[in-house]
Amino acid sequence: MVNQKQLVKDIGFTHEDFAALLDKYDYHFSPGDIVPGTVFSIEPRGALIDIGAKTAAYIPIQEMSINRVDAPEEVLQSNETREFFILTDENEDGQLTLSIRRIEYMRAWERVRQLQTEDATVRSQVFATNRGGALVRIEGLRGFIPGSHISTRTAKEDLVGQELPLKFLEVDEDRNRLVLSHRRALVERKMNRLEVGEVVIGTVRGIKPYGAFIDIGGVSGLLHISEISHDHIDTPHSVFNVNDEVKVMIIDLDAERGRISLSTKQLEPEPGDMVKNRDLVYDKAEEMAAKFREQMMAKQQGVTVQPEALSAEEEPPAAVAPEEEEAIVSAVEE
Repeated sequence: MVNQKQLVKDIGFTHEDFAALLDKYDYHFSPGDIVPGTVFSIEPRGALIDIGAKTAAYIPIQEMSINRVDAPEEVLQSNETREFFILTDENEDGQLTLSIRRIEYMRAWERVRQLQTEDATVRSQVFATNRGGALVRIEGLRGFIPGSHISTRTAKEDLVGQELPLKFLEVDEDRNRLVLSHRRALVERKMNRLEVGEVVIGTVRGIKPYGAFIDIGGVSGLLHISEISHDHIDTPHSVFNVNDEVKVMIIDLDAERGRISLSTKQLEPEPGDMVKNRDLVYDKAEEMAAKFREQMMAKQQGVTVQPEALSAEEEPPAAVAPEEEEAIVSAVEE
């Protein structure tokens, strides 16, 4: 028969030593810590969790998920081990309050920041609308689509239940702001189907001192004043009216900024035809566009074209003045 005193002596470890170890490794939990825990007991509106403290910690049902939970069993199972966020210090009974929702919340913001960095397009169902726009959930977070960034003929109140493609406009965890755009997602998708050098038919939707905004299949492109004609033009109003149907060529696609640059100047058979004989420009549009594409391909292949060899219709497109850049982008985003 083994002598108990002899056993304690042999292992060199007493009950007092064990209690001291418990004290050493206990009570070092702080709010904000993420700790492993095992479900000890499930209650009607919460659960007791063993995280190694002297008293079982408690997680209320409202802290079990970033989404709505009607019963603890939807999230937790008895004896399940998982991570928990320490939400509060011990109460008067020495009990800590835990949260799973906070962990999901932090990881959801991390995920949407990553998606924004990747300029990803996400899809989400509208669950509510208000006077300002529509509400969706992205990775469990509530997101807002401003009314100006909803591109659909459907009445706003009828959007509930519809799934929309979306791009990120603002991701700000500190201010709890997640703002998205349906319009930008559609613009990107439509831009992916367009090509530089392509001739398209559009409608004049707005005229500014620096150019005209042309609707081409639901997306807006800018026909800068310098790209209307080789002849000098005082104002785009002297050439176009709102709702005019026009034939234009795409000279630049900037998907990152959602900007489409257009030209009629590059379609002129002779300088000034856009002012003097617009029908001729439209009749010869595809032919002139083919020449533009040939010139563009030669440039890409490193073939040098001497400036004097360029005919009037083949002059390179004029650059957008830096001071007009901001106005262009803001107009496209209206």
